[in-house]
Amino acid sequence: MPTGTQDRPTEVTAAGIARLAGVGRAAVSNWRRRHADFPKPVGGTETSPAFALREIEQWLRDQGKLAEVPLRERVWQQLVGHPAGAAAALRQAGAVLLLAHDRPAAWQQLRAAADDAELTGVLPAVLDAVLAARLGPGHPVRGLTREALAPSAALVRATGDLAAADGAAAAYDFLLGRHLDANPRQYTLTPPGPAALMAELAAVAGPSGTVLDPACGAGALLAAARERSAEENDAGERDAGEGDAGEGEAGESDAPVTLYGQEADADLAALTALRLALGAPDAQVRVRAADTLRADAFPDLAADAVLVHPPFNERNWGHDELAYDPRWEYGFPARTESELAWVQHALARLREGGTAVLLMPPAAASRRSGRRIRADLLRRGALRAVIALPAGAAPPNGVPLHLWVLRKPGTTPPAPQLLVVDAAGPATGTPAGRDKPDWQTVRTTAVEAWRTFDRDGGIEEQPGVRRSLAAIDLLDDDVDLAPARHLPPPAAAGGPAELARIRERLTTTLARTTALTPRPDGGAAGPARWPLTTVGELARSGALVLRAGGAGTAPAGGAAPAVLTDHDVIGGDAPSGTLPEAPASGPAEEPVLLQAGDVVVPVLGGGAVARVTDDSTAGAALGRNLTLLRPDPAALDPWFLAGFLRGTANNRQASSYASTATRLDVRRLQLPRLPLADQRRYGQRFRDLAAFEGALRLTARLGEQLVQGLHDGLTDGSVTPD
Repeated sequence: MPTGTQDRPTEVTAAGIARLAGVGRAAVSNWRRRHADFPKPVGGTETSPAFALREIEQWLRDQGKLAEVPLRERVWQQLVGHPAGAAAALRQAGAVLLLAHDRPAAWQQLRAAADDAELTGVLPAVLDAVLAARLGPGHPVRGLTREALAPSAALVRATGDLAAADGAAAAYDFLLGRHLDANPRQYTLTPPGPAALMAELAAVAGPSGTVLDPACGAGALLAAARERSAEENDAGERDAGEGDAGEGEAGESDAPVTLYGQEADADLAALTALRLALGAPDAQVRVRAADTLRADAFPDLAADAVLVHPPFNERNWGHDELAYDPRWEYGFPARTESELAWVQHALARLREGGTAVLLMPPAAASRRSGRRIRADLLRRGALRAVIALPAGAAPPNGVPLHLWVLRKPGTTPPAPQLLVVDAAGPATGTPAGRDKPDWQTVRTTAVEAWRTFDRDGGIEEQPGVRRSLAAIDLLDDDVDLAPARHLPPPAAAGGPAELARIRERLTTTLARTTALTPRPDGGAAGPARWPLTTVGELARSGALVLRAGGAGTAPAGGAAPAVLTDHDVIGGDAPSGTLPEAPASGPAEEPVLLQAGDVVVPVLGGGAVARVTDDSTAGAALGRNLTLLRPDPAALDPWFLAGFLRGTANNRQASSYASTATRLDVRRLQLPRLPLADQRRYGQRFRDLAAFEGALRLTARLGEQLVQGLHDGLTDGSVTPD
């Protein structure tokens, strides 16, 4: 066989070099230009060259820029530079980690006794045995042949060392997490919040011994189901211990869950199987690589729960070849209704009384092409709940998705009722938008409503949030199941009493605004001729500190500060943003935190805006497209600084103009050189103007609330015209 792939060195890109050395990519570009001995590219393209990892490591050491490559980084660079590609290398590394986890003695003996050639020659048979024992004979982790492993001896040994250092499961979580982070457009992932919510909804009816995800992707739903099962087992053990339950009862609660998954992408199916095998050692894992709708791998399965995040709007799902498939018990889906094909597949793989939870696009609840199937699902009591989630719950983030909760009818189906819940509406207090939703509020709203409805067969109506509907009331020409169309609105602006409070507050604010209205006192006939300095000069002299916003991630499991966004600064609002979650492959990144007296300036949009941070905003994180100026109080008054930064002429001379946007160069903004006492005089006047501006904003908001509340009240009958 040709040995070209075996002789190729492990490659690393400029981004990888930057990660190894702990610098930015710009520094790597500078090294290439300034150092004649910088290693030459061995692959890649002219715009994205690749370098030999070994040469790069040696050069960094010679230059004193690298003491030792961390083991995690070494394994990662070997993985991404593997000649067979990152996915194939990750499959090999995951199999080795499973061997080290399940048979540590055999792995240590093999690693110590074999040289590289012998190791990669013996390893395929050992890995096949471990994988077959853990994942079953039809597992998707294929291609671990002698030829495929021949160039991987260094990767195999380093992976084993990483397992010894971090643990096999943690090591694989790091490698898989970084691989998924590095390829965001290749994979559609289910975020942890919706995954945990779906698993909890499925578990309301009782413990799930078998769980199926027929479109398992990276395995988030199956992992959440296993975690939910473990939590229930722990709770059962505590209850059994407190109640002195017998051994037989405890044994039933401890029964391990069996996880079934199917994924059309063979590489992703293999990676997911390894993730579940390492992350859920007490569970039986069966993952298969095939197109679920065309080639169902589990045709005889009767699962306790089915969790699915199906592909949306898929036209090529098998409409032509599956016309007479027995799964279409509720009607043959139209070509444009692939989601309803997944709904019926989920029901077909449930036992009687089993629960399915699907993440669905909102259009599936109202498209006319699916109304007959929706009608039959309602008539037969299969569709039990439709729950609207806030936008940003899962990709696509701009669309408020739905959860469909289904129950496979038994011999005595329940009365055809449907629960509709809007966890995204204003009545739940959950903000809509692209920021991370408040999952605690969403979870509480959805789970409590479903648990009560499932137990009692109905639920007390809560306007704007939840309602139980008879199926007969939904069986019209459209069979529209969107929750927002069937929930009565909450009382207009809180009802007449709240409208009266708004009016009283508006009257008080109007009086305060009148009192704060500034008088343009007379002054000099022409503009002053002060000596000027720039923000950049002040920063270089130490009179202030400049920081750019946008960096920072939320710590895993910890409290994260709110983010002050550019919209908050422009609108005078409280911090409303949220930090992104830290990637699974690394630690959280510290954000820039605000202090009282900081001046915050938006850099996009062309408006003259500057905001002084007060105690209520201190501690928030600085958002994107914002620049923070932290003045030295002994040299600069913050209100003086913010006031002069807002000058129209000042902003015009410091702005650059592109075809679609205006960008402010904060360093070019100018300030007069004045003594601190004079700065404070100007600062007090600017502070008074800010108070007047805040009163105007509050007046406008209260006026809008009162006008809209009265319109709503008059139209819904809660307010009379008299």
